[in-house]
Amino acid sequence: MPELTVTASHTIRLASSADLPALKVLVESAYRGDSARGGWTHEADLLDDERITAEDLAAILDDPAQHVLIALDSTGAACGTVTATDKGTGMAYMGMLAVDPARQAGGLGRRLMAAAEDAARGFGARAMEMTVISRRAELIAYYERRGYARTGETRPFPYGGVTHLDMVVLEKQL
Repeated sequence: MPELTVTASHTIRLASSADLPALKVLVESAYRGDSARGGWTHEADLLDDERITAEDLAAILDDPAQHVLIALDSTGAACGTVTATDKGTGMAYMGMLAVDPARQAGGLGRRLMAAAEDAARGFGARAMEMTVISRRAELIAYYERRGYARTGETRPFPYGGVTHLDMVVLEKQL
């Protein structure tokens, strides 16, 4: 289980089912709708559906192979999240990285990524992979600056029968 990370401005800890409502709002606000446009990592111009259902999020929280980390500000409000999934055979997957759009570009995304990488090492992973929508060049570049490299693999977009988008696979040795 990941250790609690505390900085002057944030606490990052393992999320619980009690965090589900705040996580749902956070993820939707970071990825979809007009609120997401306040940040730079959104998919609002590409997709207009729900990013994740409450039921799917609950299932992820209940899965022991997945660690959902939540960042809380000094008032206890959810301001970021990321999920590290144990894929076995030394590989982990980082997904659902979301930072409140009003708080993006302040370093919280980097701290969440580091916490997810620590969780993956706790699984025994030697590498972490992620997928990013191929049309998000600036987001791919962000991850490349943090040590992730394109594997050359692409995958179909995993949600809602979307066929006009595909995902680039990035990987980092831990």
